[in-house]
Amino acid sequence: MTVADAKVVEALRTSLLEAERLRRENERLRAAPREPVAITGMACRYPGGVESPDDLWTLLTEERDAIGAFPTDRGWDLDGLCGPDAHPDVRSAVGEGGFLGDAGAFDPAPFGISPGEAAVMDPQQRLLLETTWEAFERAGIDPRSVRGGRCGVFVGTTGQDYTPHLKDVPDELLGHLASGGSRAVLSGRLASVFGLEGPTATLDTACSGSLVALHLACQSLRGGECSMALAGGVTVMSSPETFIGTGRGIGLPAATRCRSFADGAEGIAFAEGVGVVLLERLSTARAHGRPVLAVIRGSAIGQEGTNNGVSASNGPAQQRLIRQALAAAGLQPHEIDAVEGQGTGGLLSDAVEAQALASVYGADRPADRPLLLGAVKSNLGHTQGASGMAGVIKTVQAMRHGVLPRTLHTEVPSPHISWKRGRIRLLTAATPWPGTGRPRRAGVSAFGFGGTNAHVILEQAPHEDEPSPAPEAEGGPGSAGVVLWPLSGCDPDALRAQAARLLAHLDERPGLRPDDVGLSLGTSRAALEHRGVVVGESRQELLDGLRALAEGTPAPHVTRDVIGRRPRLVVLFTGHAPAPGTGKQLYDAFPAFAGAFDTVCAALDAHLGFPARDAMLTGADPISVAVPGPARAFAIQVALFRLVESWGTRPGAVRGHGIGRLAEEHVSGRLPLPDACAALTGPHEDPGPPRDFAGQVRDLAGDGTVYLELGGHEVAGLLDGAGAHAVAALRPGVAEVTSAAAALARAHARGAAVDWRAVFGPGARRVELPTYAFRRGRYWRAVFDMSLVRPDR
Repeated sequence: MTVADAKVVEALRTSLLEAERLRRENERLRAAPREPVAITGMACRYPGGVESPDDLWTLLTEERDAIGAFPTDRGWDLDGLCGPDAHPDVRSAVGEGGFLGDAGAFDPAPFGISPGEAAVMDPQQRLLLETTWEAFERAGIDPRSVRGGRCGVFVGTTGQDYTPHLKDVPDELLGHLASGGSRAVLSGRLASVFGLEGPTATLDTACSGSLVALHLACQSLRGGECSMALAGGVTVMSSPETFIGTGRGIGLPAATRCRSFADGAEGIAFAEGVGVVLLERLSTARAHGRPVLAVIRGSAIGQEGTNNGVSASNGPAQQRLIRQALAAAGLQPHEIDAVEGQGTGGLLSDAVEAQALASVYGADRPADRPLLLGAVKSNLGHTQGASGMAGVIKTVQAMRHGVLPRTLHTEVPSPHISWKRGRIRLLTAATPWPGTGRPRRAGVSAFGFGGTNAHVILEQAPHEDEPSPAPEAEGGPGSAGVVLWPLSGCDPDALRAQAARLLAHLDERPGLRPDDVGLSLGTSRAALEHRGVVVGESRQELLDGLRALAEGTPAPHVTRDVIGRRPRLVVLFTGHAPAPGTGKQLYDAFPAFAGAFDTVCAALDAHLGFPARDAMLTGADPISVAVPGPARAFAIQVALFRLVESWGTRPGAVRGHGIGRLAEEHVSGRLPLPDACAALTGPHEDPGPPRDFAGQVRDLAGDGTVYLELGGHEVAGLLDGAGAHAVAALRPGVAEVTSAAAALARAHARGAAVDWRAVFGPGARRVELPTYAFRRGRYWRAVFDMSLVRPDR
């Protein structure tokens, strides 16, 4: 082949490769608009003591009714609202609703918000902050690690009624009122606090707000505007205005229960709550190893259009909406098993909705497999801006558990709905999810006062995204029988509370592997200011240490500390002649240590005339003693440094004493290894006592400094005794692996960064753990003045 021929062949090869690349990119772009969106994390607060998606599932499976009396801690004049002497034009038609247990509770510390600002901030912002934190954690993401990321925020709401009724606001807090009471800041607050740089939007489409937010979040992800998105909705009734003159202008009378699709439905039961989901494209979620709880196949939003009043239901418009969602999902109506309906509790509106469902989903549907219809409003009431998200979280949980919960207060289904002819069945009892041989699928509807509607198609998570057995751990302390469990909190009480919460969680789950727990603690939880690390060689030892941390009592394998303002690790190379055999346990346990040790020994061989590695790792025999003490010290020091380095811990300064100066020069890149080894076999000056060296490096101490001694242990003891924070990687009488792990724990507790994935190795996997134990205080300044609404004032 001539040179010219070779050039032609190479050009053709390059052209073919480029054509293949363009073909794959074109396929990716065509598939992007229909790629399923994964739900990777969920969080919520709803009436009935619901603090999490699992709490919501428990409430549903126990068939509990979450409706209760009006709250007594919000500054409401309950006598003026529903007492016997209440003015007729003001009196509430009901004395119950679905309320959060303590809407004023909040922990501002993790978010860097002052207590004063928290008190004048709408509780809806506070609830969104806490639930967003939890959604990140449940997705296996450290909430503080997302700063600077292209994460979008889309939030539905129904208004703000907290700041207009604040009382006795100090002058120094007046500057926070605008941001504290603006609905636009609901999404902006999340972006600001978490440092998110994707698109943000706060939406008010009334009851459909959270599903409209979900739809827009999916569109943003598929369009490449963001790589991750938060979608949610929130409503807190800070004032009783929703109940004053109830029934006026909302199209439905107020009721004490939402009797969804049932005979005897009498109106809407008002409620409140918050729900948040974290979303990623399915391919992205898989690439990052996220948990996939369910996928969103498609969604659509629409408008009721011209109709008999702005709040009246429009059946044909709802049918068009459902068909658009199915088209976006690429599915046929009979491929949907169930629908979580709007089900507000109006005889007419529920009948129109059911008829629209029947017209679309009943077509070509097998008679023995009717569409199963339910509504979470029968349990919670109508949580308004958070209602659509309640339906999504309920449906995801139902898919995961394979059961469709009972819809309450439906003893007799509405006679105004053609159930049999429409091939729809109301879930009047808990029902196993029908087996179809394909993934479980369901629709979720939300219809907004004002006519903006949304419908979402959810699908069971693919089987390949279900957890698989974990491989054997290798390379980290856990593979050597020692495990670290790092915990943290914003204050000592929060740290103890976090330990107590984890202890209770593990007591109920004895099968969780310690390595998996440690990895999950280190990678999916924020490393806050007050830290504790439990080090143990057995599960029981770890649990005992965790119990001591929870109780605030000392324990030999528990480290507690507070990071300083400027965390800094100072590595000290010390020790002149370690005993023969020192490092053997570390060599056997850690490949990073072994590799560095082998490299140093190979360079020493030429100077010693015999294999240095075998000689140094054996016991006190003539060969091992023949290795000069300085050479043994240098090899141990460098290998320890490389081990710590492999765990992602980087020093801010390095200092050496005696032979340690050679190690300092070498790891700093100023002294090549061959030159260092040549110097090791020559004479050495007396470096002076360790006390002098300790005095010299004491000047490096600052607020946040921790000293890590590699090789010896005397200097760390001297520094620690003088009030500095110091630890030695090797300690007399302590197994080497345990000592090294304890040193890493001490350094982390003081603020040193650690790559926990590197520590635990590829054998450990993420597992579900309790979310952060917020230390909530009460922040409520609003008082509602009934004279503002009395017609005779």
